[in-house]
Amino acid sequence: MVENNSRANLSYRGDIVGIEEAAIDGTPDSKCYDDDGRVKRTGGSSVKICGIVQYLNLFGSAIGYNIAAAMSLMEIRKSYCVHSSNGTDPCHISGNPYMIGFGVVQLFLSQIPDFHDMWWLSVVAAVMSFFYSTIALALGISKVAETGTIMGSLTGISIGTVTPAQKVWGIFQGLGNIAFAYSYSFVLLEIQDTIKSPPSEGKAMKKAAKLSIAITTTFYMLCGCMGYAAFGDNAPGNLLAGFGVSKAYWVVDLANAAIVIHLFGAYQVYAQPLFAFVEKEAAKKWPKIDKEFKVKIPGLPVYNQNIFMLVWRTVFVIISTLIAMLIPFFNDVLGVIGALGFWPLSVYFPVEMYIIQMKIPKWSRKWICLEIMSTFCLIVSIVAGLGSLVGVWIDLQKYKPFSLEN
Repeated sequence: MVENNSRANLSYRGDIVGIEEAAIDGTPDSKCYDDDGRVKRTGGSSVKICGIVQYLNLFGSAIGYNIAAAMSLMEIRKSYCVHSSNGTDPCHISGNPYMIGFGVVQLFLSQIPDFHDMWWLSVVAAVMSFFYSTIALALGISKVAETGTIMGSLTGISIGTVTPAQKVWGIFQGLGNIAFAYSYSFVLLEIQDTIKSPPSEGKAMKKAAKLSIAITTTFYMLCGCMGYAAFGDNAPGNLLAGFGVSKAYWVVDLANAAIVIHLFGAYQVYAQPLFAFVEKEAAKKWPKIDKEFKVKIPGLPVYNQNIFMLVWRTVFVIISTLIAMLIPFFNDVLGVIGALGFWPLSVYFPVEMYIIQMKIPKWSRKWICLEIMSTFCLIVSIVAGLGSLVGVWIDLQKYKPFSLEN
């Protein structure tokens, strides 16, 4: 489960950065910008489809982060239970209290104006990501060194442990998880808007993308490979869970705590663009909805609270928390989210924008290569989505709603 989706990391992910640079470096024109200073989105139905997919993914990410945070908190509680009872307590722990607790914290964080724009949030997220990823990698290496055995095989999980059909669906689900791991495109434009110039946003993003993608991909590959080498066919969805009962359990607890801290901010990074969109559209349709009242907190400046913002954001957090409790299948949920957003947001729309921007002739070699790549990624998204949906269906046969347990 080792994730690295902080605002800081997302702000410089992108395998098609040239598209963004080409779109930005054009001649400035006031007609090309919205009243909030952002580049105006045009294109009719394409923009609406892109927006729907983007906001569905943002909503799905909020659900996935709630599940992930609950799983890490459960591992911390389980570790304490096992070691305090010397292994005599079976330590059955429900994830519902932790999901509710995470949701309650998000209720308060969601009311902080421009919470996701706080500079220290990116620093904290980046540090936490590096911290728990490094621990997971180090623990994987140490376990392989301790046993002197590399578990697993080059062909993946063994037939017998799972059926051939389950292995195929599992591979497809894995593709969805990989797609989610590089889900920078969900909030790419929002993050690009925060970059100050000079240098231009395009140049800054391109430079950062080259460095960050190299670093994050290296970490992903090392953590995934060493985790599989350490546990083989029994590798857990949350890699850190496999080390919870080891002598270094306190190190694992620190790593899980870092994940939780990271996800508190990551939830807001993904939720805030959706909050802003709904609030802006509501203000356009119902101008009087923007009423505020003053909140006096001892020791702090008077806070102006928007009534609609309070109600809407509270409802959002409650619904996302309830859905997370209803289908607490971390890997499957991430696979579905990744498959849903990967092709349209990371491939199709950027490629089409690039073709138009660069005026690439139809049926030219470059056009054909781009379209082949786009088609291939579409197929990957489809099979990844199917694999993840099958995973959810299989899990629903074994689990009861609202019953996440370790």
